[in-house]
Amino acid sequence: MGILSGNQKDEPLHYGEIYALWQLSMAAKGCISVNRAYQYHAGDKDLKKLINDVIDQAELEASESDAILTSNGIVPPPSLPDRPETKLEDIPVGVKFSDQELASMIWADNSVSLVACSQNMVASTREDVGALFAKYNATKAALGLRLLKMNKEKGWLIPPPLQIKRPELVEA
Repeated sequence: MGILSGNQKDEPLHYGEIYALWQLSMAAKGCISVNRAYQYHAGDKDLKKLINDVIDQAELEASESDAILTSNGIVPPPSLPDRPETKLEDIPVGVKFSDQELASMIWADNSVSLVACSQNMVASTREDVGALFAKYNATKAALGLRLLKMNKEKGWLIPPPLQIKRPELVEA
């Protein structure tokens, strides 16, 4: 076929793939740090479980993207320092995030990540890199559905204005 027809792992990464993987690693490491802080603020047990799942997914993404970067001679971004543990009751009321706020912030971060995965998936020429972003895209879509369901069940969802009264159709 051509220059990019051999073993995927032997093909060169293009600059967009390198940047996308580096950015994925940095974002995942930031996600780990932020969500560990969120764990200390969360009171709801279902939300805590979801935050743990977000952290586990981010650790996987950082590990897999770092492995590809390293095997291609690119130094991955550094990990962030661990946060000191704290108890929910030690966080002052005026500083503590509510469970509803946490769910909203996680949902927003997940939405942005979903879009980034989609963009990087279609920009990849190496099938293994595209498949990696496709895998993360599917995982983030499933997480988004879990978040939506949780927000509805817990009464945390604030919907946009709903069209209650529909205008009558006029025949011309």
